[in-house]
Amino acid sequence: MKIQKDKVIALSYELEVEGKIADKAEAGAPLEYIHGTGMLLPKFEAELEGKETGEPFEFTLLPEEGYGKYNPNYLVRLPLEAFQVDGKVREELLVIGRMLPMLNSEGHVVQGTVTAVDDKGVMMDFNHPMAGKTLHFTGKVEGVREATEKELKEGLHGEYLPLEEGCGHCHKGECHKGEGECHKGEGECCGCDE
Repeated sequence: MKIQKDKVIALSYELEVEGKIADKAEAGAPLEYIHGTGMLLPKFEAELEGKETGEPFEFTLLPEEGYGKYNPNYLVRLPLEAFQVDGKVREELLVIGRMLPMLNSEGHVVQGTVTAVDDKGVMMDFNHPMAGKTLHFTGKVEGVREATEKELKEGLHGEYLPLEEGCGHCHKGECHKGEGECHKGEGECCGCDE
């Protein structure tokens, strides 16, 4: 069976970025996704189109084919008040290199990385960590099968189901108000555990 739209694909792979392995999935715990549903980078899926179980692959994605070019406008200073929970700044969250989910002005969750902290505020980088990077993939197609009707409707892991109240991560247990893992840019928790 060939990789094509609405097939469930299992891949083992290594992602090399700047000469180092940045991510990988082993054959025993492969990356699984439904092909052609927009869950992965379009060029990544295009490179796999038509391949079959057991077939190896190797390709490189330029920044514009991957996560885009690095945009210095996505480097933003936020006031310390943006990281308050119950009136207190959660300093344990403000660790350089830590990724934090935040709500943007449109109410969407965006991931930002803490790049600097001082008494004037927190510098956050909202570029994707792989922005501006060339991505080199090698791997093997571990499996191709038909997606079930339920998988096509709900996703392999329920990713197409409606989100619960809050930031959308709460139903997965990824953030909780008490832990302060998810905040609005205005300093309010986004609704986790409410």
